[in-house]
Amino acid sequence: MDVESGICQGNGDSGPSEFGVKIPERMLKREQDRLEDVERKKEVKKSQSVTEEKSGFFTATFGSERAAIEKLLAGCSGATDRVLATNTLEEVTTKTQQLQKFLNDSMVFLPQYELRQAQVALQKLQNSLAEKRDEILPKKKFAFRSRAANTPKVDPPVADPMSPVTPKDSGRTKVDGAISPPEQCGFSHFESQVLTKTGEEIKQQDVLLTHLTNCKVRLLGSPSTVHIKHVQNCEIFSGPVSSSVFVDHCTGSTLSFPCQQLRTHHTTDTQVYLHVTSRAIIEDCQGVCFAPFAWSYPGLDQDFKVSGLDRERNNWNQVDDFNWLAIGTQSPNWCVIPEAERRTEWDS
Repeated sequence: MDVESGICQGNGDSGPSEFGVKIPERMLKREQDRLEDVERKKEVKKSQSVTEEKSGFFTATFGSERAAIEKLLAGCSGATDRVLATNTLEEVTTKTQQLQKFLNDSMVFLPQYELRQAQVALQKLQNSLAEKRDEILPKKKFAFRSRAANTPKVDPPVADPMSPVTPKDSGRTKVDGAISPPEQCGFSHFESQVLTKTGEEIKQQDVLLTHLTNCKVRLLGSPSTVHIKHVQNCEIFSGPVSSSVFVDHCTGSTLSFPCQQLRTHHTTDTQVYLHVTSRAIIEDCQGVCFAPFAWSYPGLDQDFKVSGLDRERNNWNQVDDFNWLAIGTQSPNWCVIPEAERRTEWDS
């Protein structure tokens, strides 16, 4: 370099510096790339720091709230004052609902392991609450009741097509003149029936619907999870599901529910009217179409509160297809139902 003349010898295009020295263009670009890389690393580090801070706050808050709920539940054991115990259970129910909402709002930044641990812990709390409620406020024993006059009597195994089946008819056996509770909540091996469960019967339980054909299923409450397996030509509508809905081997059906997460496998020619706070996932599916959740029934608003779902967050059209990894190209296995073709009439 000739310092006196202020000229830098080099190959390629060059640009002026503030001292009149010409700097090669490639060196300017290299320096610009370096500065941009430094800024990117700063942003990544800042983002990681914020995420860790949020995660730490969640862990501490979730743990303290969980401990408070467990303490309230423990105080109910052996309680002789029924009114006090009932009020305590109501407080526990409210706090559990608030904790569910806190978890739902935090899942966007939580690591998968921490999210799963929190979901398991919350499920245990909900199970403990249900057990404590049954212990302190036992329900009356089930007994056979006469059907309504306009409902034909059904003598198993021959079923009257599309005749309503109440929850008391499903999965229960007669023992010493009383009806024993089912081993699990749900319906299995029905054809051409109307199947209904009320909010009191569901009350944050896992619901299993399996081997159903040409059935109409209505879940009027807030389940904890819903499993739908081996169903064909069915209508399945559910109130808000606190955690996940799992669908497997479903064909020619219409599904409608709000939930935190949806995972769908081996499903074809099925419409899903969905409210989901995370993202829907499909795998090994074809002809699955989505539209926003639109079903309604008396008590839906309260069931949303019980579930803890955020009504303002709905990712119904954000679907991840695990069989279609081409970025920027629409998967052929799912679509959005055009507005003109969406269902507008619903029955409960």
